[in-house]
Amino acid sequence: MRNYTLNIVLAALCLLVVGLSQFGVLDQYSETVLMFIGINIIFAASLNIVNGYMGEFSCGHAGFMCVGAYVSSLLSVTLFTNNKVLGAALLPPELAPILFPVVIGIGGFVAAGFGLLVALPSFRTRGDYLAIITIAANYIVISLIENLEFIGGPRGFHGMKKVINGMRDLADIPWMLIWVILGTLFSLWLLRRLVTSTYGKGISAVCQDEVAAEIMSVDTNHIKLTAFMVSSGLAGVAGGLYAHIFGYVNPQAFNILKSTEGLVMVYLGGMASLSGSVMSAILFTLLIESLRFVIPGLDSVLHSVGLLPDGYELSQIWKWVIIPLILILLMQFRPEGIMGNRELSDVFPKLRRWYTLK
Repeated sequence: MRNYTLNIVLAALCLLVVGLSQFGVLDQYSETVLMFIGINIIFAASLNIVNGYMGEFSCGHAGFMCVGAYVSSLLSVTLFTNNKVLGAALLPPELAPILFPVVIGIGGFVAAGFGLLVALPSFRTRGDYLAIITIAANYIVISLIENLEFIGGPRGFHGMKKVINGMRDLADIPWMLIWVILGTLFSLWLLRRLVTSTYGKGISAVCQDEVAAEIMSVDTNHIKLTAFMVSSGLAGVAGGLYAHIFGYVNPQAFNILKSTEGLVMVYLGGMASLSGSVMSAILFTLLIESLRFVIPGLDSVLHSVGLLPDGYELSQIWKWVIIPLILILLMQFRPEGIMGNRELSDVFPKLRRWYTLK
């Protein structure tokens, strides 16, 4: 009954957000920030399964996001729009609102399959090899896509806006905001079911002591592969949503800096804490957005007091200095993050009346 009550509350909140958007209370910028928060929640929570619950170290998670983004984008454009390169639409545009979750899901499945290809050789080794292999996989994906001219190569791929505009022609509602909210809730539900299941206990056992887990008859290889595939697949879902929000996707949007963002969010929120991933994704997204306004203001202040030479301006590139710096500071002064390995229900026991993550 508690879970049903919370589900009703969450559904009401989702309807409220959509209603605020529909009646113009939320402007386009606010909607975009909310959607980025949802995508970052999926991205951080999926990475937390590997780096937090399983105790491995994946450093190229954005590569799986890139795979999901391109696969879902190619599918949606091919199925629902007329394109000079890909030809006429294979299905009526009216089916887009119904089949869009399927398209995003297929992107996630392909990303999960790519995750399996990465995990098979890396999990046969010990130590930090997964970090090295995932970084290499991140670069392989980007290099491969940049050399495929039929999807734009380094110029990127576009056409997804036509799909979203076609949905709006059928019903003038914020479709992408709805899909992001549903995708975020589904991802958190799936990950919660995984980490609280018998399989999830096996993932935690691998983190604590893999040799001891094997002695206790835990199939550690199978568990690690499954967890990595789920993690990669959800990253692909985040990538598909990300691509359709912009209506354009470029391989360099998923480079090592994007993977670093995921690491910052995981360690900021806390290893093995879904609540922490949600909180850190919200805080991190708001921080990044605030830098859009803070950096120009800081540039003006520093020039006015003579701390910056004439002709030099602080640009948005400085956020790529700030993001890795946050990760370094976290590792030094707060390695457990905001929540550690706890959930909100552990910190505030009264929340267990409504819902529990453990």
